[in-house]
Amino acid sequence: MLLQTLIISAVIILGYVLAKWKKLSVELSLLVATLGGVIAGSAFKTPPFWEIPRHLVEGSFTYLDVILVFFTATLFITIIQESGGVNFAVRSAVVHFANFRFLSLFFLMIIVLIPGALTGAGSVSLLVVGAPVALALKGLGVSETKIPAILFILAGLAAAAPPVNIWAMILCAGTAIPYVGFELPLGIPVLILGMLTVIILGRRQPESGNLQTFLETIDCHPKMNWIRLLTPFVVFFSLIVAYRWFPFNFPILGLPLEFLIASLVALALSPVRINLIRVASNTVSKLLPLLAIMVIVGMLQQVMAATGVKGLISYGTLIIPLWLLFLLLPAIIPISEGILTYGGAAIIGIPLVWYLNSLGYHATIVIAGLSLLWPLGDGLPPTALIGRLSIMVSGYQDSYWRFLKQTWIPWLIITVTGMLMIIFSAKLRFLVIG
Repeated sequence: MLLQTLIISAVIILGYVLAKWKKLSVELSLLVATLGGVIAGSAFKTPPFWEIPRHLVEGSFTYLDVILVFFTATLFITIIQESGGVNFAVRSAVVHFANFRFLSLFFLMIIVLIPGALTGAGSVSLLVVGAPVALALKGLGVSETKIPAILFILAGLAAAAPPVNIWAMILCAGTAIPYVGFELPLGIPVLILGMLTVIILGRRQPESGNLQTFLETIDCHPKMNWIRLLTPFVVFFSLIVAYRWFPFNFPILGLPLEFLIASLVALALSPVRINLIRVASNTVSKLLPLLAIMVIVGMLQQVMAATGVKGLISYGTLIIPLWLLFLLLPAIIPISEGILTYGGAAIIGIPLVWYLNSLGYHATIVIAGLSLLWPLGDGLPPTALIGRLSIMVSGYQDSYWRFLKQTWIPWLIITVTGMLMIIFSAKLRFLVIG
């Protein structure tokens, strides 16, 4: 049985390596690995050949709720962007606090965090607000070599922030843990780490930046104001907390419907006419790689469970000495994200949470700690999605590795924070509010 599972595991790994060697995308590479694994498993009748379609279809629907959240959240943020709300917020943050530089940096940090926190994707933060925030940072005198580093770290933290954290959702779905109580365990570290990042990397450089040039570059619609911008967000967060405040009188709408209602409010308040069909179509096109990843990761997870590979990985995790596991996690978690993107959470994260939970570690805090480590891998090849986007939206022209070196201090602080949360998770259980 062990030899059989090892053979299937080798086929899955070989399929992924060959696909990447042929320069296929991460999505197609994972699909090739999934198909190779299920076909190899059918040779040992785990699962039988005639059950392959059922497992693939069932797996493709594993993260349907996450996909709906992805789409509706990104639609909401895109409508805010199309209405001119993003430019208005960025310009206001700089103009109103020009004499208080830290406050300007703080509000720019919040502007970067919000899209990723609402969609679960740091790439959405960069695509929606990356370019105007990069211009604002340049206007505030931040070194051009530090701007992509700031955007990369903040976009990663945005993906980890509540209310939508895709890694946590995957781990909760795979370990039968409710996706609740992550507001404080994720929200507090993200805000503190974000502020430390802008303080460390956002120092003013001598003779750098021109605030007037920035103000001339960012245009705002004359009818856009704070009421038009903030009302959709107020509606969204009100819907989230309403069923908690009135549990027996208000229905649980779910994040997709809450995002959709907020989107309609944003559409109604927009000072410019927005074609909803066009925006929705563009949103799907923009999200297609991420949605494909979620479908294929679900299929891979189903195939690994059916063929016994998931059990083998779980066993391998259980036999590693705990001290060695903690030493390896700061490298394993980011590297798994750099190679498999969200697939790393399903393959490595789920058995890891099971193992630590069985030893008395608090599962919710452990998941929150791991969620701080995974975004770091989005700067590592071969995928480096957030890293490449940070360079693109900031107009950075130097080498990729020089950009990555600029992130080492926040990277180290985030790693230490995530590991301390995991190690002392039992003592931090007071942060979890059900």
